[in-house]
Amino acid sequence: MRAILTHSAEENPAVFCYQVNGSCPRTVHPLGSRLAIYLACTAGMLTTVLGNLFVVFSVSYFKVLHTPTNLLLLSLALADMVLGLLVLPLSTVHSVESCWFFGDFLCHVHTYLDTLFCLTSIFHLCFISIDHYCAICDPLLYPSKFTARVALRYILAGWGVPAAYTAFFLYTDVLERGLSQWLQEMPCVGSCQLLFNKCWGWLNFPAFFVPCIIMISLYVKIFVVATRQARQISTLNKSLAGAAKWERKAAKTLGIAVGIYLLCWLPFTVDTMVDSPLTLSHHPCSLTSLSGLLTLTQPAILSSMSFPTGGSGRR
Repeated sequence: MRAILTHSAEENPAVFCYQVNGSCPRTVHPLGSRLAIYLACTAGMLTTVLGNLFVVFSVSYFKVLHTPTNLLLLSLALADMVLGLLVLPLSTVHSVESCWFFGDFLCHVHTYLDTLFCLTSIFHLCFISIDHYCAICDPLLYPSKFTARVALRYILAGWGVPAAYTAFFLYTDVLERGLSQWLQEMPCVGSCQLLFNKCWGWLNFPAFFVPCIIMISLYVKIFVVATRQARQISTLNKSLAGAAKWERKAAKTLGIAVGIYLLCWLPFTVDTMVDSPLTLSHHPCSLTSLSGLLTLTQPAILSSMSFPTGGSGRR
């Protein structure tokens, strides 16, 4: 029996991230599977970066797109583009190799940027839904309500609040309260995990729930108003009808983005409240999926901004 166990151990030796005591165990996948995952993730990252780069270039270069609405789109595209450049490559290696090879400092930086860019995207989606609500439901007053100064305030809030929120929770002892036993047992060399306690789960819930309620409420109202407007303009000339069609298309596209947002974040948010402590490895949705969706939806939204109907397309 001992000979059989020894032979089995020799055939399947334990693999660790580093050849040191206390190293994390490493899950070794077949080479073909690893290459396939790397290729798929690389394609997703390229789509994220290039798609958002197109949005950044378009809004920056073409003067006709220099509108308050497109400032929000530009800021959102920048957040997703930098996410694809700085965060997703390290996340891909960490996921495929099941080890963190980049040191503790980059682990903290990666975790901070990951959380920052995701929250920034959430806030920007919420602000864009507010913008579309004003443009479709109150088109006469929209140009005076949503000015460049208002857009800049939204952008500052969209970056400033997530930055302060993330720094507070990641670089204070709030997350570690009540987790002393877990902190002693879990860390190993080659891991990059962040433990969430139940307090963080309940405090984090409003960061998801409030934008969610705002976006759902606004889009329900938008679709109701857009349907009513479609009936009213059906007898008008084709240019007005076409412009209204693009406004509704933009609202529908953003509505799809909100749906994916709910699909990605609702399970994670609920889990942090009912199943603490929790680590980052439990995240139910790949960030590449969310960023890739935003990459695909933003050009469609951006194209609708070039129409003069309402306020969103003003030059």
